[in-house]
Amino acid sequence: MQSISRRLSILLVLSAVAAILLVTIFVNMTVSNKFNEYMIEIQNKRYERIVTYFEEAHKREGKWSSDTGVELMHEAYMGNYCLTLLDSSKQAVWGMDPEDLQTQIHIGEMPGHESGVYTTKTFEIKENGKIVGFIDIGQYSSVLLSEEDLTFKSSINKSIIASGALALIIIISLSLYFSKQFSTPIRAVAKMSVSLSQGNFDTVSNIKSNIAELEDLRKSVNILAGKLKYQDTLRKRLVSDITHEIRTPLNVLQNNLEAMIDGVIPVTNEGLHYLNEEVIRFGNLINDLNLLKEFESESIKLNYEAIFLDQLISEICKDFYRAAENNNSMIQYDIVPEDYQIIADKDKMKQVVINLISNALKFSESNGKILIKLYKEKKFIIMELIDNGIGIKQEDLPFIFERLYRGDRSRSQIKGNGIGLTIVKNILELHNAMIEVESEEGLGTTVRVYFNSTN
Repeated sequence: MQSISRRLSILLVLSAVAAILLVTIFVNMTVSNKFNEYMIEIQNKRYERIVTYFEEAHKREGKWSSDTGVELMHEAYMGNYCLTLLDSSKQAVWGMDPEDLQTQIHIGEMPGHESGVYTTKTFEIKENGKIVGFIDIGQYSSVLLSEEDLTFKSSINKSIIASGALALIIIISLSLYFSKQFSTPIRAVAKMSVSLSQGNFDTVSNIKSNIAELEDLRKSVNILAGKLKYQDTLRKRLVSDITHEIRTPLNVLQNNLEAMIDGVIPVTNEGLHYLNEEVIRFGNLINDLNLLKEFESESIKLNYEAIFLDQLISEICKDFYRAAENNNSMIQYDIVPEDYQIIADKDKMKQVVINLISNALKFSESNGKILIKLYKEKKFIIMELIDNGIGIKQEDLPFIFERLYRGDRSRSQIKGNGIGLTIVKNILELHNAMIEVESEEGLGTTVRVYFNSTN
């Protein structure tokens, strides 16, 4: 199995080779055709010049002689073609020997000449519209090419080949460079994904790319690694918390029952009542877990109706005044006069507000203050619950809505099973509402709930 770098390099190099070969062949054919057209045009002009010359010579002399046009023989030898002058009866006046030309140009040794194939073209010589003679022009190739012409054509072909080779080297170098630019971050992400699949969630890719899509991929995988690490931490903490919540009442029951059976402590109504409370606490935990399961599976039924949040909060606060007094705390609410109507399940909304106020009271020390605000902002109705309690540690904030999660401090000092906020969040999500929490240890907590306004 090939690596992405090797496969990409091979594909780019093959594409470059194919492209250069096609371009080289196309350019060579185009240059050769244009060069041949140019030489044919020159040849035709040569034919016209030779015919014109003999027409002028006949007009000047009035007849043909063995000396007519002889001066062109030297030029013909130099140009590798033969001339034969014929009169109007096609009788030879004078002519050159093709064998002398063959000996001169060394047929078969010079590129561009067809070995041993001699062709002629006959042109009429006219005077006043009357044919007075003919001139035969013979050659050993379809196009008259001098040695300089052949050298020029050969140099062009060599230049094309050299340019193609140079371009190929440059393109291959660039292909290898860019394939590395693509493959290096992809290989790093692939290696990271393998590491994640093996449970190593601390892996992070630091190889940045200037390609937007690859950089987005790297960032997304890093975010995924962070979330997996978060979920793994949460899973381990959840197992620990569930074990703690279930083991505590069971240990109490077991130890007390064993003591009663062994006669260490007497069986009294007070002792049985205490054990019954532990059974009830264990049952409440199971009931809360079942309730949470219903919320998370969205199988719970909601009875939607129009309710007014300001009235709901006022009623619930009245029920908590006595509990606040017992805790030497104070509950206040500040509601800006507005229309706070929403569509929701009234009982579930009561559960949300009760849970939030209960938490504020539980985590408030003596002489604590709890302030509830209700106001509108843009399209939202915002309920704000502010307390000056013990606050939440920053490392605990990301986990407070997870089932059975409780920070170490609250676990050791305050009763609870860590499900209340989880249920609150699930209820709010079913109502398309949002909740956010800000807190600082020792200074208190602020909870904001955002409801969609109906008007």
